[in-house]
Amino acid sequence: MASLQVWQARNETCGSIDLGLFLHYSLIPSFAIIVVLSCLERRARRSPVDEKWPLLNRRCGIVVPLDFAGAFKNRWSLGFAFGATANKVMILFSEGYTPLQVVPKWMQAIVLLIGALEVGVSSYPFFACLSTHSQTAGPALGFLYTGTWFVIMNIHIILCPHGQVFLLGRFAYKFVNASWVQLKMGHLKGESSFLEGHQAQYVQQLMRKPQLQQPQKSWFQQKVYEWDPYFHFPSRMIITAMLALICLYMFVVTEYHVYKLVLHELKNVQMFLEEFTTSINVSSNTSEAVAGIQSFTEFIHVTEGVWMFTTFSACLMCVSYVFHILACYRKHMKRLWAGQKQFLPLAFGKISSSLCVASIARYSGWQIAFILWGYLILHIVQCLFGILFMYSFVLPIKHGEGIEVVKSLGTGILTVAIVVGLMVTQITTARSFFLQPKILPSDKEKPLALDNRKAFHNFNYFLFFYNVLLGLSACLFRLLGSVLVGTWLIARIDRTIMPKGYENADRGFRTWIGMLFMDHYHTNPTLVCFCHVLVVATRGGLQQKATGFRNFSNATDYRISSKARTRWLLLYTLLNNPSLSSLRKPKS
Repeated sequence: MASLQVWQARNETCGSIDLGLFLHYSLIPSFAIIVVLSCLERRARRSPVDEKWPLLNRRCGIVVPLDFAGAFKNRWSLGFAFGATANKVMILFSEGYTPLQVVPKWMQAIVLLIGALEVGVSSYPFFACLSTHSQTAGPALGFLYTGTWFVIMNIHIILCPHGQVFLLGRFAYKFVNASWVQLKMGHLKGESSFLEGHQAQYVQQLMRKPQLQQPQKSWFQQKVYEWDPYFHFPSRMIITAMLALICLYMFVVTEYHVYKLVLHELKNVQMFLEEFTTSINVSSNTSEAVAGIQSFTEFIHVTEGVWMFTTFSACLMCVSYVFHILACYRKHMKRLWAGQKQFLPLAFGKISSSLCVASIARYSGWQIAFILWGYLILHIVQCLFGILFMYSFVLPIKHGEGIEVVKSLGTGILTVAIVVGLMVTQITTARSFFLQPKILPSDKEKPLALDNRKAFHNFNYFLFFYNVLLGLSACLFRLLGSVLVGTWLIARIDRTIMPKGYENADRGFRTWIGMLFMDHYHTNPTLVCFCHVLVVATRGGLQQKATGFRNFSNATDYRISSKARTRWLLLYTLLNNPSLSSLRKPKS
């Protein structure tokens, strides 16, 4: 694969550093960091292990790199963390990284899975150090690990916008801030928020009376985007958008390098043909050979110009798709919060819970792959249409055949105009002669009741044969329209390209709907606020002030021994029931 050769060529620019070998060895510090953070992580509840080893004190918990179900904190930091892994994602996308070199073909899928898991373990400290509750060890370990990768990938930063620089600053800031609090206060109190501020504001906004007069919106708010202070995109959407843009940039650069290699080979072929033509002495074939070489040279120049132009247009469209998908996510989520499901196809009125959970895991990766494949397909189709336009209009005019082009174009436009005119005439005739008059003068349309039936039957008979021919062209236009719309929307995972009734066959759209339902049930501000009120009431938090209602601690810091608790209950029972003392089993 040419793209794989480009990646390998770019890796060779790192001197003597073998990135594949370094990725293998990076698993050692990665596992060490995971073990350290796991030992420092507190579990929400005590277990029998804590009774056996009291020094654990709910330690040795599971480290969560990223909350895919609806996290709203560290969104941009996690986005840059995923951006730092963009080069690894691109290598996996081109199937250029396999931990095992010689394997049977039937094991390729398993080998790719192993490679993806290895890349995931190598990148795990980036996210775990940002998400851990250990405010001192996490930033320190993350700074060291990210700094190591930053040194190794320093040359690649010139070629593509990695996020290691931002992560270094982020980890340094968190470490200094945590150290300052540690020295000033002597301890750190980790707080876990249950209800986010924007969710509480959204619920409060629902309880207010609607404004009688809506504020005037600017042109940008009306036509492009309107910021909503009561809606925050979860970390998953920010991460997906940032990684999609970075991977798209890297993919475009790789595609450009591949095209330059192909263009160089085409020019070498052109030079070889020119030298071969000058070396032959047969004059009868010389003119034909020169004409063929000129046509080939013209094709190279046309393709080069069209390819460069369509690169910018396809890239611009895919970038707009990334932001448009975010806007559609907000629009769909707000509709689901309001209980409006009319925009969903009938097949997705009730979706299985297992599909929703799997959709959360699939969405980010699928969205990035859809953007990359969509760009490639869109670019190729635009390039083909651009070459067709050049050979149909531009080059004939350039060669002095403008009159013939105008005649052909006029004939085509006239034919299409006649066909469209006949179709409009059928509709106008049906409305004027074959429908009964309006029942009321205020009606917009005539009722669907036939008039002049005999004339109507003759009208249908004589147009039957013409409509057969018209249907052939309409069928081809339908096929062409479906291809164009499908190509146009192939990168849009939020919109199905399947016809009505076959939406279930679109696995990308199914993933989008499942992800929407998962976020709807786990981040709905009304549901979260209701659960928060229940939890606060259960824990006796009704005395808290309204300004501090959104934060509360999920875990207690004191230890409770089950044996001591049982003895206190026994003492309390015996004090209230002295007669039970004689029934106790005597100690041997």
